[in-house]
This record gives sequence, C-alpha cells and structure tokens, in this order.
Amino acid sequence: MNTNAKKIIKVAGVGLFFILIIGYSLFVSKDLIFGVKIKDVNFNGESAYSGATFTESIVKVTGNAKNAIKLGLNGREISIDELGNFNETIALLSGYNIINLRAEDKFGYVDEKNFRLVGGFAEEAK
Repeated sequence: MNTNAKKIIKVAGVGLFFILIIGYSLFVSKDLIFGVKIKDVNFNGESAYSGATFTESIVKVTGNAKNAIKLGLNGREISIDELGNFNETIALLSGYNIINLRAEDKFGYVDEKNFRLVGGFAEEAK
C-alpha cells in the first residue's frame, strides 16, 4: 500500500473519531440544549387553550413537562412521573380562572404556561 493511501485512511479515521465524539456529546447534552418544555396540556381530555368554557366545576389537567424535575400548578407543586407526565384535578370557580403551570429543570431553566378559563356552571340549588 502506498503512503498516500495510508495518510488518507489515517486522516479519515481521525476525522470520523472526532465526528463521533461531537455527535455523542450533542446527544448527551440534549437536555441542557433543549431545556424544559411543557407540552400536550389537556383539560378534561380536550386540547388546552385560553378562553375555554367549562360547565363543570372539576377539571382534570393532564400533559407532559419534558426534562422537568419540579412542576407547579397554581403555585402548588404536583407530581410527575419519570417521563414527565402529569395528571391533576383542579376546582374552577364560576367565572374567570387563571391556570398557571410552571416547570423547572435541573439547571434552573423555567417554562411557564398560563391558561385563562371560564367556569360557566350554574349554582347548585339548596
């Protein structure tokens, strides 16, 4: 084998090694790069959006807080599983309600979502 071919193989091998190292580093640091993210939030199984009106006073809130170690719902810490999924029940007041979700990751980065909901249920007769 001539020396030019050996040099080319050496340079290609070293280049491939460094590309693999950089790729692995990016893969391992994806949590730091992408940070915490609240997504797939649902109220009573319906996709969450501000301005939604509910006729019942009890609402089930579900979703995912990717890369979160702490998740708060209206200032109260709620539990999440190892994949970041959460499932909580809240009580709405009649009228205007603000639902605040605040997630924090292990590096201190925060993602916060606010939903403005309207409770339009009638008062129960006594």
